[in-house]
Amino acid sequence: MKHRILVVEDNAANCELLCDWLEAEGFETACAGNLEQSFAAFKNQPPDVVLLDVQLGSEDGLALAAWIRKEPTLQSIPVIAVTAHAMVTDQERVMQAGCHACVSKPHRFQVA
Repeated sequence: MKHRILVVEDNAANCELLCDWLEAEGFETACAGNLEQSFAAFKNQPPDVVLLDVQLGSEDGLALAAWIRKEPTLQSIPVIAVTAHAMVTDQERVMQAGCHACVSKPHRFQVA
């Protein structure tokens, strides 16, 4: 059984790139471009992991992390924030919202 990763990213090219790379590594992926699509993805089939863009256009992606942490059946799902904001204060805000880790953009892919 493949692990399912939800990629929450408002830039379609970035989402496609991440999903293609993850699928090449053997994961099943789903992509959501905004918070509404993210919530719908959880109703359809909760993922095993979430890669979450912190800034989704005018929406705060961290609202999804906070929601996941409040839902008893979802609390164990790891959320990894992906952001261009790499300042220590930004990373602290990400962790306080309930993310397990923070990865900086741009992405650097390495093939194993």
